[in-house]
Amino acid sequence: MKKRIVGFHLDEEQHWVAELECGHNQHVRHNPPWTIRPWVITEEGRDRALGHELNCKKCDVGAPPDQGDLH
Repeated sequence: MKKRIVGFHLDEEQHWVAELECGHNQHVRHNPPWTIRPWVITEEGRDRALGHELNCKKCDVGAPPDQGDLH
């Protein structure tokens, strides 16, 4: 299910996590060659990504909103 990105935060390992409008969180790593997301490594890139949609697999299975990973 597609959900909009509404914010970002760093997890305990300093990896970027997208905060989705549904209340779920999703890692958005730039980890070439497997995951190419250079926009995530700059503040400007993350700002431009606000409002873009990601596929939320947690919504697909009806998971409750995430709570422990927020800021």
